[in-house]
Amino acid sequence: MNQDGDLAKLMAHFPRAGKVEWIGIRLERRAPLAALDRVEAIAGYGLAGDHYASKNNGKRQVTLIQAEHLVAVATLLGKPVVRPEWVRRNILVSGINLYALRDRCFRIGDTVLEGTGTCDPCSRMEEALGAGGYNAMRGHGGIIARVANGGMIRLGDVVQPADGWPQER
Repeated sequence: MNQDGDLAKLMAHFPRAGKVEWIGIRLERRAPLAALDRVEAIAGYGLAGDHYASKNNGKRQVTLIQAEHLVAVATLLGKPVVRPEWVRRNILVSGINLYALRDRCFRIGDTVLEGTGTCDPCSRMEEALGAGGYNAMRGHGGIIARVANGGMIRLGDVVQPADGWPQER
């Protein structure tokens, strides 16, 4: 097998699935996030009720961040905790490397999302997290995605690659 094939095989293997830990939407611009126990993901549009949901917002219909990264950001800031609503992302996930899903389709429950890139921090992180918040979030901002196949996303839903997972061992 060539190096490209070996790398593709490595990139396709995930040690375990992740889990949805928190869900939030913004009802209007600059509003705080409202925590939900479930939300409808609408194909080609985004999350029902979210201020950013739009057919014109194709690559950034949903924002996701890892719970493990909130711990890292809190440590960098010297804070005991950073709450998911402070970082203005829609879905908090634990147990799977979201960065590895940024260029592929993945499932959350019965919904399929397509990772379209990284979710870089904005200047609002200074406001939300205090001095140094922007730099603490760099490299820890999560990913953006579009909704490929709609459905409900619920707390506790499994997060896993959509194609051929779990892998044969």
